Amino acid sequence: MSDDEREEKELDLTSPEVVTKYKSAAEIVNKALQLVLSECKPKVKIVDLCEKGDAFIKEQTGNMYKNVKKKIERGVAFPTCISVNNTVCHFSPLASDETVVEEGDILKIDMGCHIDGFIAVVGHTHVLHEGPVTGRAADVIAAANTAAEVALRLVRPGKKNSDVTEAIQKVAAAYDCKIVEGVLSHQMKQFVIDGNKVVLSVSNPDTRVDEAEFEENEVYSIDIVTSTGDGKPKLLDEKQTTIYKRAVDKSYNLKMKASRFIFSEISQKFPIMPFTARDLEEKRARLGLVECVNHELLQPYPVLHEKPGDLVAHIKFTVLLMPNGSDRVTSHALQELQPTKTTENEPEIKAWLALPTKTKKKGGGKKKKGKKGDKVEEASQAEPMEG
Repeated sequence: MSDDEREEKELDLTSPEVVTKYKSAAEIVNKALQLVLSECKPKVKIVDLCEKGDAFIKEQTGNMYKNVKKKIERGVAFPTCISVNNTVCHFSPLASDETVVEEGDILKIDMGCHIDGFIAVVGHTHVLHEGPVTGRAADVIAAANTAAEVALRLVRPGKKNSDVTEAIQKVAAAYDCKIVEGVLSHQMKQFVIDGNKVVLSVSNPDTRVDEAEFEENEVYSIDIVTSTGDGKPKLLDEKQTTIYKRAVDKSYNLKMKASRFIFSEISQKFPIMPFTARDLEEKRARLGLVECVNHELLQPYPVLHEKPGDLVAHIKFTVLLMPNGSDRVTSHALQELQPTKTTENEPEIKAWLALPTKTKKKGGGKKKKGKKGDKVEEASQAEPMEG
């Protein structure tokens, strides 16, 4: 076996050390989500919430692997975003932004952490009010949550990416909602947040992906976004974009000094993972980033919107396809939902939800309490008691 093959072989879930790193990253990102949720109160600035999430991840990862000989990269794998109401994703404003969250807002929190390049991401939806969530807000969140539960059971060895795409659309339809187009669930590998195996949210003629089968020892970020609108979000203002990722395979001689300065800073600080422009020298950033994006040195993560009045929910989780079944390592319990629609009369959806997530029992593990208990355990696994 060549060194390359050995390298390749050692860096998946067959290595207990790799599993530990994924689970440590997941534990940190789950706690970061809990922290941000506890700080979500009316009139709090979104940028302050995003900063708190990122700071917590940096601090917690910074405390790990301090005394190892070989430096281990660790930290934020995706900057904290808080997208409100009809905003779909990637809202992580600059320090000067005054946008606040308000009572009754639907908040979508999205963040990621990595240890040695092994990435755990999480996305969660929370309505900023006391008591149960009702009406269409409950429908759109229940649609995302049920679709996530179905996806968890279909992202398993032997199933195909197209199986998941079809199923989540059926779930959303049962709640009279749409799965938002253009959202991709990706396989993740060491230092790769958007691997080549992809699950489409909605299959249409414009977006084609290669058919792929899930395999044991793979890791996926499953990304479900639902809407009460038509699910075709728009970019309204490029100036809202603050999250970028360096395109490692591209090169270009930048003309402007500001661009060269900013690209050199990005190459040193954020060579691989997505980052926020907040972490750059802000005065020069805006000018320099434009040229970098125009020449494809950076991949932007645009802030997309449904129509005003539409409600959007988001659930994202990381799943490890272990030999004994699927291990969902990131999640947070939802508020009590009282949707107006139900999947009770949908035998196909009920059958998907009845599928187990574990395949064969390993001795000495925690006892699972049937199907219902299974689900509850997964949803609450990651969450400390509300403070």
